[in-house]
Amino acid sequence: MQAVLNGQQSPTLQGRFSAQHNAFGVLRLAMACGVIIAHAGPLGFGTANIGAATFGRQSDLGTLCLYGFFLISGFLITDSALRSTLRQYLRARALRVFPGLWVCLLVTAFVFAPLAAFYENGSLDGFWGHPEGPFDYVLTNIAASMEQFPISGLLADTPYGQIVGGPSAFDGALWTLRYDLALYAVVAVLMVTSVLRRAPRAVLVLTGGCYALILADFFAASSWSSRPPQHGAIGPFPLIGAFAADWTLMLGFLFLLGAAARLYAHRVPMNSTLAVLAAVTLVGSLWLGGFFAVGLPAFAYLVLFAAVALPKRWSRVSRRHDYTYGIYIYGFPVQQLTALLGGTRFGILGYIVLSLLGSLLLAALSWHLVERPALGFKTGSGRARHRVAKQAARRRPQRAAGPVGATRAGARPSTGRHQAGARHGQTPKAGPALRRPARTGTTDLTFLVPPVKATTVTAPQTASLPGTSAPTRPEQSAAVTSTR
Repeated sequence: MQAVLNGQQSPTLQGRFSAQHNAFGVLRLAMACGVIIAHAGPLGFGTANIGAATFGRQSDLGTLCLYGFFLISGFLITDSALRSTLRQYLRARALRVFPGLWVCLLVTAFVFAPLAAFYENGSLDGFWGHPEGPFDYVLTNIAASMEQFPISGLLADTPYGQIVGGPSAFDGALWTLRYDLALYAVVAVLMVTSVLRRAPRAVLVLTGGCYALILADFFAASSWSSRPPQHGAIGPFPLIGAFAADWTLMLGFLFLLGAAARLYAHRVPMNSTLAVLAAVTLVGSLWLGGFFAVGLPAFAYLVLFAAVALPKRWSRVSRRHDYTYGIYIYGFPVQQLTALLGGTRFGILGYIVLSLLGSLLLAALSWHLVERPALGFKTGSGRARHRVAKQAARRRPQRAAGPVGATRAGARPSTGRHQAGARHGQTPKAGPALRRPARTGTTDLTFLVPPVKATTVTAPQTASLPGTSAPTRPEQSAAVTSTR
């Protein structure tokens, strides 16, 4: 609209996006904190996720943050895939997810759980030999399937334990990991089949198909504010388990929408007029109904617009130290232990502050001691950068003896976009061929992601409204929304 009125071409997502200066990092960090804030209701006080009543029971703060995580993940993971070989892509994804997860599982099973057992029972009697003990917890969840959430029958007396009616999850937020990994696998298939580079329209078809199914559920519902039906489970599959059909559809749509935005960034208009229209649509759909039909696309547009429109100084957040994943994997157990130890006596605001501080502390330790060292083994970083630098140093032209400006005999003249002055569009001046080697490191913009997971076979029964439809079995205790 703005382009038509002004007679000018509207700026696009590609034109406004910069790999070095974008707000994806601060958005992901804010969403991770938003999930912790939303979980303060069920985990600390036994009520619904914060924002559920405000959003007409269609969604809540935590679920919105979850949607944002998968949208951003789709955009950044696709961007990473376009710049990588299949081997590099798979290696990067594995190093980003599993080292931090494995350490978190060990810390939860052998630090958090024993502390909870000693606090609840005064001893560790029966803790180690329990049918769902700490060793079972680690071995069952080592492939990120998250089939076991409770440990040794603990946390039954917490506010969330009272909701689910028995032992509750130590880290219910990890339910989304299997959805992340499944969508990463989808991108890998698109890479192998060359769809990402040669047939990107197939991604548009997949995205449109998911949206059509969402609209079909919306128009078949009894009211505009009804939540999508569950549709049962998909699977189970080896190692990874089963997927809730409704969450697969919703999260898959957001992920594919982010991927399509990256592939067609040159055609996605990004201007304030459309952002205002999207904001009005989102607020109206949350208030009056229709969120799943028109609110989701509007929310997606706002997230992408914020990523490229926020001030450049915000891009410094999470550029060097990315604590988002650590907040995602440690936020839930910190909130559970804080509630168990009586942190709720400070009120909901005090409980949220304690939860955020504890999660941030563990996230910082996870990043500096586990995640960043693991990422050093990625292609293009750590040792690989060192090898490239050594090779560039060996190829560096040597200064020849003689008058200033003389070049080494037989050396090729410097040409192309990396010539001196080429970066600023200037004509390179005559001079020595000696120059610094180009920097080869790339900035990893991926990952989150994102929020809570179903337990064993089907979808989480209380993912957004834990207080309204509590599951009856202990293994269904992880039904709260969370982040990655």
